[in-house]
Amino acid sequence: MKKLSLILLTTVLLVSCVSKKKYVALEQDRNQIKGELHKTSVEKEELEAKFAAIEAKVASYNAKINALKEESNAKLTTSDGAVLSGAAKKQMRSTISKMDPAAVAGAKTLKDSMNLAVSYNLKKTMAGSELGEDSNGNVDININETVVMITIADNLLFRTASYRMNNKADGILQKIADLLASEPSLDLMVEGHTDSRTISTSAIKDNWDLSVLRSTSIVRRLEKKFKVDPARLIASGRSSFQPLVANDSRENRSKNRRTRIVIMPNIDKFFALMAEK
Repeated sequence: MKKLSLILLTTVLLVSCVSKKKYVALEQDRNQIKGELHKTSVEKEELEAKFAAIEAKVASYNAKINALKEESNAKLTTSDGAVLSGAAKKQMRSTISKMDPAAVAGAKTLKDSMNLAVSYNLKKTMAGSELGEDSNGNVDININETVVMITIADNLLFRTASYRMNNKADGILQKIADLLASEPSLDLMVEGHTDSRTISTSAIKDNWDLSVLRSTSIVRRLEKKFKVDPARLIASGRSSFQPLVANDSRENRSKNRRTRIVIMPNIDKFFALMAEK
């Protein structure tokens, strides 16, 4: 009987030892799995945060791309590369709608339409002076790329074969000064042009001299009488070497005697000239 009891006790103790080892091993496995699960949860949260940040960047980039597409769709590009914004395009169409249909009919390209719109509004700005619509062909305004050019016949500014300005000049120069004052980014170059007849007096050496003296007379008047900043003014002379037509008649020589006012805007301000004045 005692022997049987000893066997039973030994068996219980052995079973108990084995169960405790398994329990400790299982506990260790549970703790390891729990640690790995926690680590995985942390990594999951980090990955979710990174994913959310990436999604936010993608959304931001898509918004920028869509905005650029809309901006691009709202613009037109001229044949010489100038970009016309949607607002300027609307201004141009509004201006052209007010013009003589016969004049508009000659516009075949976007650049032609820009020329018409800018010329029309500049002439409106100049209304009341000899730069108005009733200049009888003595004034021409057009655009060459991003430069606005106002060509004025010499009889509207100067006495014959002289660089002394006549009484008509101040009305014209006042309007030009007003335009410069309204757009601070604009610079202005004055070009003097003569016909091919040679001139030589005690005050004027030759056609080069006359063309330059005429342009300096204009810039001095703009500076001193109309208070235009001289840093925005350029005086130049072309003599007779850039004629509009052949110098073979009195009428043609009259066309070649001219002053060209070249308005050189900052590109951002160029289309402001298209706005209603």
